[in-house]
Amino acid sequence: MCGILAVFGCVDNSQAKRSRIIELSRRLRHRGPDWSGLHCHGDGYLAHQRLAIVDPTSGDQPLYNEDKTVVVTVNGEIYNHKELRQKLKSHQFRTGSDCEVIAHLYEEYGEDFVDMLDGMFSFVLLDTRDKSFIAARDAIGVTPLYMGWGLDGSIWFASEMKALSDDCERFVSFLPGHIYSSKKGALRRWYNPPWYSEQIPSTPYDPMVLRKAFEKAVLKRLMTDVPFGVLLSGGLDSSLVAAVASRYLAESEAACQWGSQLHTFCIGLKGSPDLKAAREVADYLGTRHHEFHFTVQEGIDAVEEVIYHTETYDVTTIRASTPMFLMSRKIKSLGVKMVLSGEGSDEIFGGYLYFHKAPNKEEFHQETCRKIKALHLYDCLRANKSTSAWGLEARVPFLDKEFVNIAMAIDPEWKMIRPDLRRIEKWVLRNAFDDGENPYLPK
Repeated sequence: MCGILAVFGCVDNSQAKRSRIIELSRRLRHRGPDWSGLHCHGDGYLAHQRLAIVDPTSGDQPLYNEDKTVVVTVNGEIYNHKELRQKLKSHQFRTGSDCEVIAHLYEEYGEDFVDMLDGMFSFVLLDTRDKSFIAARDAIGVTPLYMGWGLDGSIWFASEMKALSDDCERFVSFLPGHIYSSKKGALRRWYNPPWYSEQIPSTPYDPMVLRKAFEKAVLKRLMTDVPFGVLLSGGLDSSLVAAVASRYLAESEAACQWGSQLHTFCIGLKGSPDLKAAREVADYLGTRHHEFHFTVQEGIDAVEEVIYHTETYDVTTIRASTPMFLMSRKIKSLGVKMVLSGEGSDEIFGGYLYFHKAPNKEEFHQETCRKIKALHLYDCLRANKSTSAWGLEARVPFLDKEFVNIAMAIDPEWKMIRPDLRRIEKWVLRNAFDDGENPYLPK
């Protein structure tokens, strides 16, 4: 994860303003401790704090097109950047960064290229030729982005609110799956999947289609030039992420650099059931497992700092963020910079206990839609900011754009909890990976 800050329409473009932008950008330094960048053009500024995951040596930001007329600052990862480069053969790339494709795609396709991106991202792009700019956020809102308005009429964008709070009269969470264009002066949604309308889907459940889509989602997230691992709580979701990553790691490019044994991480109070379950899964998969402990007092002592980094007072989010925050610090101390995590599955498949009470498939499906639409305010916020507090990046395969579209197209009758048919919560997911000949997880 990186930290981005962009400001346009500043009345004051003096050296003092430049210094102020640098000062505010430093508030995001925890998100990107590896390098800082700043581009100034007229009344606009694009600042970047980099966490180097792909192309650590030459991928510093902001990034540019060939003649530097298009400038972009990005927080996130573009998993299909190699395929996109094939479509941009007439363009000359300066770096090996996955994010550089954004500048060239804009040149080639204008503002309508965002849906071509497969990844988690927030970016701000400036076209110096006409001083126009756009900002966009990924489909589900895995990466954070906020938009604010200064007293002088300026427009601000930042990865966290702490970079906006002093200089903006108001600011809001930038909506996931949306793009802001200065030419149109408004937000519009670029992500328009069938499930967004909450119409009840009717595609029959095919376990192999679901399994292959998830395996693909995990595999593409092994794109890294730095050490990585998996957050393993011992529950179904994180265990499946670990199982798939472990199974296919040996044939990935990452294995050439970091070896084919997967590292897994878990934290808990001593004797907690999570630690026991995670150890059982790690032993089954043969991962290099790291178990961390914390005390109740250490959790209480961390709460103030957790609130500062997550920028929320939501009780459930803070409670879940605290162990993740403490674990991220331990993981970073081991030299690891990227982890895979299991967020999103409960929202997609109705994994929470109250889904047992769904009266029919229509209400079941509509509730899953509402949960996914709110993820950027809760679980995505927690996963991103708890890890980014220590310069660690979390990737979430369950929220892969293609996987979400496939999973949300399944007739929700299959997702319903049916004791009479021996279907517990998330049965469709469990069943998809219940391979008798080559099991992914212990029964």
